[in-house]
Amino acid sequence: MELDPRTTAVVAVHCQGDIVGPDGAFASFFHQQVVERRVLARIATLTDAMRAAGGMIVYTRVAWRPDFSDLQANSPILGIVAQSGCLKDGSELAGIVADVAPHDGDIVITHQRVGGFAESDLDATLRERELDTLVFCGVATNFSVEGTARVASDLGYRVVVVDDACAAASPDAHAASLASLGLLAEIVTVQDVLDALPSSAPADAQE
Repeated sequence: MELDPRTTAVVAVHCQGDIVGPDGAFASFFHQQVVERRVLARIATLTDAMRAAGGMIVYTRVAWRPDFSDLQANSPILGIVAQSGCLKDGSELAGIVADVAPHDGDIVITHQRVGGFAESDLDATLRERELDTLVFCGVATNFSVEGTARVASDLGYRVVVVDDACAAASPDAHAASLASLGLLAEIVTVQDVLDALPSSAPADAQE
């Protein structure tokens, strides 16, 4: 695999306290797998390596107004948001966790649907910077990672999904999602990405 940092972005999906953290509204769904798979450490390895190589880092985060006036709860997972009162814009747990906090120059896109492209500035932001390759990581593999990756493929981007830097509620759900994406995206490891960059972190940084 080859990656040109000048046209590549790591897209870190929903690394927010309410989703990946131990005290978040979705902790019972995702936190165990996030910890067991060392997802945050591996995302940090990816983002550090991409920055060092001169590539772009994009964070997608989902958040709604405190009164949820912009939340259309048309699916069970969005119904959970409405019932639990989580992911309110401006709240601590709606923020990106410190383990993978954005650096100066990184891009943060806030959206209100499960996928990051719907009714957001994500596509325009990527095209403005002439980025054509998206390296996805984050949570959850079978929800927002897969949903955003599928739209990226339809929009003409080269899509790469980093297996060991993503997690779902269970290993089976994670594996099934990647199997489904296999004809739309390149399924790789953190090490594959490091090896593909002209300047990368040491091979054992993810361990």
